[in-house]
Amino acid sequence: MSMLTPPGMGGKYRVTGAAYPRMSRPRRRRRIVFALLGSVLALALLGYGALQLIDVFRGDTAKRNTAAGTKDCPTTAPKAGPAASPKPAVVLPPPGEIKVNVYNATPRAGLAKAVGDELRKRGFVVVDVGNAPADFDKKVPGTGILLGSPTTDKAAYSVLGTQLAGATQQTDTRETEEIDLILGDAFKELSTKEDADKALAVLANPAPVPAPTKKC
Repeated sequence: MSMLTPPGMGGKYRVTGAAYPRMSRPRRRRRIVFALLGSVLALALLGYGALQLIDVFRGDTAKRNTAAGTKDCPTTAPKAGPAASPKPAVVLPPPGEIKVNVYNATPRAGLAKAVGDELRKRGFVVVDVGNAPADFDKKVPGTGILLGSPTTDKAAYSVLGTQLAGATQQTDTRETEEIDLILGDAFKELSTKEDADKALAVLANPAPVPAPTKKC
């Protein structure tokens, strides 16, 4: 028996040499601790995954709009009232108050007289018909020119312009109120009476102005 062996002990508990018997610590408590930590980590991962799925199915619209620099406008109940602001009716001079000179700047003979007769039928006061002045004769490539004084009522130009689509407006130094209708090379015929009346109706009753869109 070795001197390290306690009295009364022998057999497998006998200690020989200088070595002590090693008593292993119980591992059950360590396993329980590891099991608890693993459960907590698993629950945390499950919770994070659930939040990600909720964001995916919901679309996370607010976050995406914020990242893009946009935002949704709040929805408000529609208010009663007109959607557009109507423009007041425009007072136009009747054809009987507009004096017109009809001049032909094309090589076609008799054109000024034919157009003047038609304008008389439509109520205009035709003062003179004939060939165009030298400054315009054979020099008007378009349908026609409306030439008048700078002080002539602009509405008179508009009313006469409904009779000839594509006519341009010019002014000179005259002091009289007559407007010259100079027929150009592209002229074929006056607008039909029906089309001219429709154009006059649009001038007298302009389309309403759309209501401004409110920005949020």
